[in-house]
Amino acid sequence: MRFLADENVSRQVVERLRADGHEVISVAQSNRGASDKQIVEIANADGRVLITEDRDFGELAVRQRLGIAGVMLLELDRLTNSAEADRVADVVSRHADKLLGSLVVIEPARVRLRPLE
Repeated sequence: MRFLADENVSRQVVERLRADGHEVISVAQSNRGASDKQIVEIANADGRVLITEDRDFGELAVRQRLGIAGVMLLELDRLTNSAEADRVADVVSRHADKLLGSLVVIEPARVRLRPLE
């Protein structure tokens, strides 16, 4: 699966997904300081699911219907970076067929999926 990790996503999440065989571009490594609009354009250009901790992207995807391939919103602040990486990898593994075209909110104890269309 192809992902774009926003600057606020931990390096451990990016590395774990890469280790699991996913193609992940990190904004922190390739486009530091990019605006939200630029991040959406990058994700859309390659059909990537955006991984972020910024709730604004959920709002943009749902209310403004940006046509983004998918958004994974991480609400895992209470977890260590390592536990966060494990949680994200688990959700990707279990819900891979539902990530495209959805807003996926990942919390420590639950996952919420909402179609973007």
